[in-house]
Amino acid sequence: MTTSTAARFDRGHTDDLMSFLAASPTPYHAVDQAARRLREAGFQQVAEADAWDATSGGKYVLRGGAVIAWFVPEGAEAHTPFRIVGAHTDSPSLRVKPQPDFSAQGWRQVAVEIYGGPLLNSWLDRDLGLSGRLSLRDGSTRLLSVDRPLLRVPQLAIHLDRSVNDALKLDKQRHLQPVWGLGEAHDGDLIRFAEREAGLDEGSVTGWDLMAHPVEPPAYLGADRELLAGPRMDNLLSVHSGTAALIAAARGEHLSYIPVLAAFDHEETGSQSDTGADGPLLGTVLERSVFARGGSFEDRARALAGSVCLSSDTGHAVHPNYAERHDPTHHPRVNGGPILKVNVNNRYATDGAGRAEFAAAAERAGVPFQSFVSNNSMPCGTTIGPITAARHGIRTVDIGVAILSMHSARELCGADDPHLLANTLVAFLEG
Repeated sequence: MTTSTAARFDRGHTDDLMSFLAASPTPYHAVDQAARRLREAGFQQVAEADAWDATSGGKYVLRGGAVIAWFVPEGAEAHTPFRIVGAHTDSPSLRVKPQPDFSAQGWRQVAVEIYGGPLLNSWLDRDLGLSGRLSLRDGSTRLLSVDRPLLRVPQLAIHLDRSVNDALKLDKQRHLQPVWGLGEAHDGDLIRFAEREAGLDEGSVTGWDLMAHPVEPPAYLGADRELLAGPRMDNLLSVHSGTAALIAAARGEHLSYIPVLAAFDHEETGSQSDTGADGPLLGTVLERSVFARGGSFEDRARALAGSVCLSSDTGHAVHPNYAERHDPTHHPRVNGGPILKVNVNNRYATDGAGRAEFAAAAERAGVPFQSFVSNNSMPCGTTIGPITAARHGIRTVDIGVAILSMHSARELCGADDPHLLANTLVAFLEG
């Protein structure tokens, strides 16, 4: 097995992932953190409303909770293919409703809506902060992160429900509304609080995208610190690794592809938005990159025909207490390296040619990898992979890191898997 220059990340990468997770309570913060890392590496933001030029180097586009970044090597031709790492920035959560303030039985509460498919019980009796994006009267936006205990969804005491340990059933409307104080609620209380926290004048906020987030920081777990527990690993782990891999690949020499990071929002709810993988954002960016370098429609077609995408998202590690829920011949283990996801019904986009592409990258990086398929008796989840393949006609391979407690408020992975994934992604982007 040969090792390329890609094998460069170690546990320091995992340490940085912990900082990234803690600083990214929402998709908007995750994009802001990725953009900061890109700028520090010399990438320049380009505005979608401006004309793009043919200059080489690193560039990125921000739109809401999505970021598309790419690096154009010196001398790249208009038909140079792309190598794309795809990921998503959103995670299941509790999101604030348009009229958030209400009270019940002397408790002040915040009205929330369930976003995606969270493990609801994992949000009970957990200290929660408040974070998101504030839209201001002047048309600008401001990020908000109240990263301290503010909200809590209190569970009913076992004395009042003796059957709770046999069958916990939560009503999403009645049982998931957090408390945040005592007394009578008044319209505008929460937004006035958010304005004060953000240092804004009262009445300056006219729109918001706010959500609760667990305030407990990521932490190593176990006697040998070989596990990592933290929030939003699905799928900020891949966003972080993809960002680091793109920056590393951009420092390489003799790139024969244009490396790309595409981190989308709204994967957990179907990807159908202007910032989701089923929207036009990625295709528009790739097309404009071709045309900016003097390319034609023919050059665009040639570039996409030679392009490959790794759709990187978390997958299921074999669970020690529920091994029967997994396929009996496919038991991905944490710290066993990235997983290759396969589903013949196209819930994942991987085929045999894609497997070979991924295997070659892993070999160049000197990284082991594993395969994942669902138990035939269990429904299989999906990713942005099939959407990317179908929408853009790009060969796409579904991969990721095996974790436990997916969609919990606090997930668990192996502490070595993030840097093993990042090394593999660098090898893939280098081509």
